[in-house]
Amino acid sequence: MSDQQVNMSDTLREIGQQPSLWKKTIVHFSKKVELLNSFLRDIERQHKRVRVIFTGAGSSAFVGETLYPHIRREINQRGWDAECISTTNLTSTPDLFLDENVPTIIVSFARSGNSPESIAAVELADKIIKDFYEITITCNSEGALANRKREEGKQLVLILPEESNDKGLAMTSSFSTMMLTALYLFTNDKENFSEKLEKVASAGEKMLSACTELLPNLVKEDISRLVYLGSGVFEGLSRESALKFLELTGGKFSTMFDTSLGFRHGPKSFLNNKTMVVVYLSNQEYTRKYDLDMLEELYYEKNRGPLVAISGMEDPFIKKHSDIQVVNPELVSLEDVWLTFPYVIFAQSFAYEKSLDSGISPDNPSPDGLINRVVQGVKIHPYGGNE
Repeated sequence: MSDQQVNMSDTLREIGQQPSLWKKTIVHFSKKVELLNSFLRDIERQHKRVRVIFTGAGSSAFVGETLYPHIRREINQRGWDAECISTTNLTSTPDLFLDENVPTIIVSFARSGNSPESIAAVELADKIIKDFYEITITCNSEGALANRKREEGKQLVLILPEESNDKGLAMTSSFSTMMLTALYLFTNDKENFSEKLEKVASAGEKMLSACTELLPNLVKEDISRLVYLGSGVFEGLSRESALKFLELTGGKFSTMFDTSLGFRHGPKSFLNNKTMVVVYLSNQEYTRKYDLDMLEELYYEKNRGPLVAISGMEDPFIKKHSDIQVVNPELVSLEDVWLTFPYVIFAQSFAYEKSLDSGISPDNPSPDGLINRVVQGVKIHPYGGNE
């Protein structure tokens, strides 16, 4: 692929714009903070118990899976429950997941807002649940989800800046910006949010620079498999990271994800001498001990490929027990959820560069239509209750 084509790549631009887009997004929604707070406050006044379901399909589902371990604590402070259930499960098995008599907020993450399952999930919830509320976080003002009409107080639609609506097939800036928006919506500390975001955006810029230096050599490693590992919020991020590599390389490489502790329970058999492993390290002292244990174990494993450690703090231990280190030390004081933003830039950038190195177009890594920007081939069947 020529330099001109690379420079014109939508995917490259969308990866690189993220730090500035994060700041733009929060400036936008900070002007609507009373609208956001009042929507949640009004529901809180009406119901003692509320169930919050984060949902989406594919990468949009992984937004919730990444955010959930952190944000559930903020939601619990309201006396509410929170969980993640994909639209693909809500649509195909609503009787297992939707409770008629439990007031429920479904938080839909949707780049396009036109995926059949995304639409079906909220329509089913509206049909089944007596007290149903929906929050739509989307990148497309013209999508079906953004334009659903419900009575006042039942629906909150948050449309992200237009740049977040990625033109490339794979979700990049849409993923991180939807996650940031939900974090802002549910945080109980909006006063200090912008200060933290400044640090994160700076870390994102530094990650982009680090990738420019590191990845030209890393993509030349002779690998056939890639594993991402992480605990807590990094489990969902690992899942997204593995998918991003799989998508952008057109399925040419096998990928998987797991937690640092979970990898030993069978999935470690995936390792061979052409398997690269990336470990996302937690900032939390207790959790980090388990991450470091796995890192050390992998370092001395003979049957593996390159071992990459990504950390929010300097640590001589990781330098000794990994082949490659990527460190964002300015984030040492922040909670893990904030680290997911620069970390995902690494995963996206690596997938992009490996796509190019493999002779694949990152903007359209599936020219045969095996996968599409908006999923195709889904048939939504009529629902009639317990049939």
